[in-house]
Amino acid sequence: MDMSFSPEEIAFRDEVRAFIADNYPQELRDLKTRGDMTKEQILMWHRILYKKGWIAPHWPVEYGGTGWSITQRYIWNEECARAETTPLLPFGLSMVGPVIYTFGNEEQKKRFLPGILSGDDWWCQGYSEPGAGSDLASLRTKAVREGDHYIINGSKTWTTLAQHADWMFCLAKTDPDAKAQDAISFFLIDMKTPGITVRPIITMDGGHEVNEVFLEDVKVPAENLIGEENKGWTYAKFLLGNERSGIAGVARSKKAIERLKNIAKAELVDGEPLLDQEEFSTKISEVEIDLTALEFTELRTLAAESKGQGPGPESSILKIKGTEIQQRITELTLEAVGHYGFVYAPHGHERTGNEYVPGPEYAAGQSQNYFNMRKTAIYGGSNEIQHNIIAKMVLGL
Repeated sequence: MDMSFSPEEIAFRDEVRAFIADNYPQELRDLKTRGDMTKEQILMWHRILYKKGWIAPHWPVEYGGTGWSITQRYIWNEECARAETTPLLPFGLSMVGPVIYTFGNEEQKKRFLPGILSGDDWWCQGYSEPGAGSDLASLRTKAVREGDHYIINGSKTWTTLAQHADWMFCLAKTDPDAKAQDAISFFLIDMKTPGITVRPIITMDGGHEVNEVFLEDVKVPAENLIGEENKGWTYAKFLLGNERSGIAGVARSKKAIERLKNIAKAELVDGEPLLDQEEFSTKISEVEIDLTALEFTELRTLAAESKGQGPGPESSILKIKGTEIQQRITELTLEAVGHYGFVYAPHGHERTGNEYVPGPEYAAGQSQNYFNMRKTAIYGGSNEIQHNIIAKMVLGL
């Protein structure tokens, strides 16, 4: 979507574009996916932006935000997508950080927010459990108060990058007699605490992105409880609203469509570019139309946030359509590269000058990307659950 920018906004865009061009590390440009990165490489761009003061554009200024307007934040996201920078980890910046500065006490803000901004503290999300994913309120992890501590027992699953984490924000039941939503509390847990075990889950593309986390008699100081006991469901929903808005990924989907078009120009069918085939070009156009509509919806949501309104149930719309579009783009990309998509290269696999790799460079990793993106309709609350939220909270059904 084309937008008309003021001279000041154009100057800001040029400043952002120049900063990224001058400061985004070449080391990261050479890496295809986050699955190929070390912990330090994942944090490299984060630390550069922190030093610049641009690490948390959506945070209030008093807690380290940039004070940018909605349009400036839009430009920032567009330019990062355009340059294909490594996405920043959302667990601290977009999830637990806003929970802490919104619902935490002053001591918690002083203790935790600086480490989130600097990247010194790596966070993971302790929400889903083996029997409680989309039905999160049925979680079974329990926290029992003993003096000035809670003793937590249970397990979490699909815990992204927990193998690197310093801290976990975790939901646990604190009232066995209350109904599901009224029994949950929100805790901040040091991952070095005795009783925590992290076990890898290797995904079908060979990557170690997610984990199981087991908590056995884990002793958590009472001061690490966010807000009030048994009010954790309120904070959890607030966090999920922020997560679902971010999952939409409009700017990066626009870049992915651009990449898809370039592939379709290069791939030939009977001597003609695939992009010139009516059936395939129609599929791309349909995705572009849906993405434009989603972008307008995202901008309306951002405008509401600028007036002090947090993400509401309408964030479910962003999550559903955003992930559906992402999946359709990867499907079309895999279709475009054809039989080259069958080539498999596991995470951590590096090409050498003497190694034979069939097919063009742009086909590399497309099958892995396709399979990896199947998860988007599940995490952050499955799309089926999002339909229920919209029916109940938006449509009043």
